[in-house]
Amino acid sequence: MGYMEEYRLWCEDSYFDEKTKAELLSIKDNEKEIEERFYKNLEFGTGGLRGILGAGTNRMNIYTVSKATQGFANYIKKQGEEAVKKGVVIAYDSRNYSPEFAEITARVLAGNGIKAYLSDELRPVPMLSFAVRELGCIGGVVITASHNPSEYNGYKVYWSDGAQVPYPRDEEIIKEVNAITDFKTIKIANLTEAVNSRLIQYVGPELDVAYLEAMTKQVVNQDIIDKTDLKIVYTPLHGSGNKPVRRALAKVGFKNVYTVPQQEMPDGNFTTVGYPNPENKAVFDLAMELAKEVDADIIVGTDPDADRVGAVVKKTDGEYMVLTGNMTGALICDYILSQRQIKNNLPKNGAVVSTIVSTDMTKSICNHYNLKYFDVLTGFKYIGEKIKEFEENNSYEYLFGFEESYGCLAGTYARDKDGCLATMLLCELAAYYKSKNMSLYDGLLALYEKYGYYKEDITSITLKGIDGAAQIKKIMDTLRENPPKEVANIPVIEARDYSTQKIKNVLTNEETDTNLPKSNVLYYVLEDKTWFCVRPSGTEPKIKVYFGSCDNTAKKAEEKVKKASDGVLAIVDEILK
Repeated sequence: MGYMEEYRLWCEDSYFDEKTKAELLSIKDNEKEIEERFYKNLEFGTGGLRGILGAGTNRMNIYTVSKATQGFANYIKKQGEEAVKKGVVIAYDSRNYSPEFAEITARVLAGNGIKAYLSDELRPVPMLSFAVRELGCIGGVVITASHNPSEYNGYKVYWSDGAQVPYPRDEEIIKEVNAITDFKTIKIANLTEAVNSRLIQYVGPELDVAYLEAMTKQVVNQDIIDKTDLKIVYTPLHGSGNKPVRRALAKVGFKNVYTVPQQEMPDGNFTTVGYPNPENKAVFDLAMELAKEVDADIIVGTDPDADRVGAVVKKTDGEYMVLTGNMTGALICDYILSQRQIKNNLPKNGAVVSTIVSTDMTKSICNHYNLKYFDVLTGFKYIGEKIKEFEENNSYEYLFGFEESYGCLAGTYARDKDGCLATMLLCELAAYYKSKNMSLYDGLLALYEKYGYYKEDITSITLKGIDGAAQIKKIMDTLRENPPKEVANIPVIEARDYSTQKIKNVLTNEETDTNLPKSNVLYYVLEDKTWFCVRPSGTEPKIKVYFGSCDNTAKKAEEKVKKASDGVLAIVDEILK
């Protein structure tokens, strides 16, 4: 069926509600918009759904969410009666239509005889991950689009270990979702009847208590917190972190916590920031105003689903500096390992996990403490997969994992990144350095002096719509078929293609395996040890290019990254001509 036929079906069929039809009829004279909404089905990828809100097959709405849930339900039923009995827990964040999408998810599960534990209010992603394990569920769903702009929402699927579904289970679920071609085959329970029969059960406060207890056990030095007068400014950026973060900071003993009042309450339009991404310095404008007013030592901000955290610290000159995810990850990692070494409880089989696009400083930190380091693909589910692997074969003890995109996890109470935990640990770390008359920025400089000056950067190229998808494919295909021999006159000495799972030594032509799953990612190492990595975003219409290097001064490292960045972007521009 072509996009116009699909459009007419949605406008005319009695299955679709009047509000949906009215929205679609309002664009009847805009064929380009109709095509964008109906030229394909919103793809259920390896992590679930993410897309622009609105009516249509290529949009996030109750119909596409119910289809995804029916596919997930069909997959669960194929796992047997025991899987069905365990049920699925559902959480959601502050985005527009998140409560409605959570409810239709619960109703479809109930319509298929699968118990749904539905969160009674918005809650963060890490609590959903924790709840899957705590309730003994077969899986979980969280309605969120993370840090995307307000016009987006999404649907993320978890399995029984509390992590996002891994390969090959993800592809099997995708097949079930794609097999549904008629919305009328979706089974949807009546909400009142499902609640009365206990097929839908609301959950909340009891999980808050259990999650808080498990998460706050990750404190490293309670005595540091007990003695500190650290001043903290916190912003939930209109998201789900407000209650859990403030509860955690209060429980462990931080007394001087100031919440940005304009960003405290949930707001799916993210009125004060627009783009609620803690990677973006502008989201901290209001927080920095408050920080200067109260003379705060640290500013922390969680994204809407509170799985990631950004931090701003006061330097010795009194100005505030925004830290990157690589900086906060390295700081927390070294802190945990160093303190455990001092306490003589650093395990010999300890392991740290990070992603191929994150800072290489982590490898130096692990070498220093004689611990094992593991590289994984981008996406925290791969870190969760490693935790499960360690537990199943008793090979390593997981200590810490993080990715450059501002997400980390210490401990194994959850299997996804936890911005609530990261906020608590960053505040503890700031208190630790303050006890030594140092700022967190001073602590970062000390790491550079110890391990080398590591510098990273990332460029995102946004290419929207049908044409954009074709351009992204063209970039990847061209680089794959004609890999660069040099970048800014620096020879390429190693090329990794994670789709073929091969690493090629350009100097010797020797090939080795990546030992990682297949992924549409290209990675290159230059002669001066600078690296860059190119990958399409799995959640946004973007292609991302990551850069990293190291040297004995910050200036040299920055110059190497800048040179590589200019060179690679020139290559991309040439491809797009």
